[in-house]
Amino acid sequence: MSNRLIHETSPYLQQHAYNPVDWYPWGEEALTKAREEHKLILVSIGYSACHWCHVMEHESFEDAGVAAIMNEHFICIKVDREERPDVDQIYMHAVQLMTGQGGWPLNCICLPDQRPIYGGTYFRREDWKNVLSQLAAFWEEKPEEAIGYAERLTEGVQELEKLNLSTEEIEYSQQDLEDILRPWKKTFDLTEGGYNRAPKFPLPNNWQFMLRYAHSMGDKSASDITHLTLRKLAYGGIYDQIGGGFARYSVDGEWHVPHFEKMLYDNAQLVSLYAEAYQQEPQVLYRQVVYETLEWVEREMVSAEGGFYSALDADSEGVEGKFYTFTLAELESVLNEEESAAFNAFYSVTSEGNWEEEKTNILKKEVELNELAATLDISPAAAEALLETAKSKVFSYRSKRVRPGLDNKIIAGWNGMMLRGYVDAYKVFNEQRFLDMALKNAHFVLDRMVEADGSMHRIFKKERSAGTPSSAFLDDYSFVINGLISLYEATFDEKWLAEAHRLCEYVMKNFFDAGTGLFFYTSQTDKELIARKHEIMDSVIPSSNSSMAINLFRLGHLFQDEGYLAQSAEMLRTVFPSINTYGSAYSNWGILLMNEVFGVYEIAITGSDSEKLRAELENNFIPNKILLGGSAGTLPLLQDKFVGETKIFVCKNRTCRLPVTTVSEALGQLI
Repeated sequence: MSNRLIHETSPYLQQHAYNPVDWYPWGEEALTKAREEHKLILVSIGYSACHWCHVMEHESFEDAGVAAIMNEHFICIKVDREERPDVDQIYMHAVQLMTGQGGWPLNCICLPDQRPIYGGTYFRREDWKNVLSQLAAFWEEKPEEAIGYAERLTEGVQELEKLNLSTEEIEYSQQDLEDILRPWKKTFDLTEGGYNRAPKFPLPNNWQFMLRYAHSMGDKSASDITHLTLRKLAYGGIYDQIGGGFARYSVDGEWHVPHFEKMLYDNAQLVSLYAEAYQQEPQVLYRQVVYETLEWVEREMVSAEGGFYSALDADSEGVEGKFYTFTLAELESVLNEEESAAFNAFYSVTSEGNWEEEKTNILKKEVELNELAATLDISPAAAEALLETAKSKVFSYRSKRVRPGLDNKIIAGWNGMMLRGYVDAYKVFNEQRFLDMALKNAHFVLDRMVEADGSMHRIFKKERSAGTPSSAFLDDYSFVINGLISLYEATFDEKWLAEAHRLCEYVMKNFFDAGTGLFFYTSQTDKELIARKHEIMDSVIPSSNSSMAINLFRLGHLFQDEGYLAQSAEMLRTVFPSINTYGSAYSNWGILLMNEVFGVYEIAITGSDSEKLRAELENNFIPNKILLGGSAGTLPLLQDKFVGETKIFVCKNRTCRLPVTTVSEALGQLI
């Protein structure tokens, strides 16, 4: 027998449609039933690519005895955190306040009015049964005590990360940036890259900040740790050495053993990061990572309409990582002796294996190509050709395996990030197919996910269901706006800026909180939850507020909109006191701070050869620039700058230098 989740479109919810648990999707039906029956609510949150979510489902939610307890005492609601990040955000904060940690699966027990009283992450079956029985008895025997605890916990959730509006004028300086980085540097792993901890997450925005800091401040150590991290990431098991793309994190400190799910948002940001790193330090490895990752995206993650899917599961055939790992015997059956010798040496394959599973190998690089060539007594070119042949054979062999599950949700914000990834790759490598994909995706998002009034759908679905949110959240708007601004800078087509401006105006109207100068995560048109939160701290994804502050900064310069610039500055002032306490959690705010400290160059390229000069300019690493121009344009800064011959105007602080005709001359004006 199926439960109500059979009618949902989320792959994660559908995975639970045949559980004996009487699941509801998050919505009015479940919440009303809880109030009417005065029952506790059990909110269980996860996502389709989450390995431990699958484990808990198999151990507990598929068990008839466990389901009987859940159904008798609770209204059970299953939530896809990628569809309802607003719900996830609230109960994650509650669990973090209760336990000091969080993660997924996330399980929270709430009063009939949604206020939390208990929660945790993964529970073993017997532990879960005990927790449920104890909570049911607690609610029946001591309801007033439960209500009192819920009141205090909910107040904590509402106050967490709450900031007050700052009206104080601040003169930022390079010293502020040094103060942010000083304690941050103490956390670096100078051997393996990343941070001195495990598990290790890529955290692309942290390293984008470091790249830009190194450039602006002339800090070699910041550059060194960034490039070390990028190399180690690309060499590790966290990177799919055969098919491209990165897993979400590694469970160890050497980037060796990944948690094998591949998320769109990670790979979108990493494409942008590696493209930017190539601009600063052109390495063949960085180019290879960008190209291979985008080939994976186009092969496995694009819908017919031009939208990008969300994720690939960690498991296939019920086994974590089975699709991506190999035994030595398997590889020797696929490759000839010469290919096998090269491939196995290069990718650390042994008969014993290098993972916990017996004789199983996760592919990773521990030798350089030149070292391999010397070992094999062949030229580097011959070694490279041998490896390419072997990789192709292994890829074909692997392609016949049962594939990991695909989460085919198309999420607006994550599409905005991958749109930006494609644009950044196009800017750096001048590959037309990258721009073509970006244009296709931009048209898709605007045509299929944005309404005439500027409102946006978070999830693209041909058919909507009860659990699917109809409206987008702040991160959806902020990342799509970011992608559209970047697309303008790559094409000089002002329609993309007009769309970004339209979406920004919708955000200002429906998300702005005058009390803090920041933006709420949810729209004023959304149904109210127990708390209306601001997302401020940067994590595996930059926060929606930091992203919006940067959008306002860029649009303010492009349109010479003083209101946007003032709003961006106000947001930074409000958050600034928190930044140097925990730099890695405010890295995107740090990028905005750098722009305030060093200023930005507004570089206008006008005339019939503007595209040629734009492409040439992108061969240079100029992170604090805003590009505009074309053969025609209506932006304020472009007025009176179409003078026949193609010209480059370098402007800063509302002052433009004399126009020049070559990129080298323009670079000489960047002082």
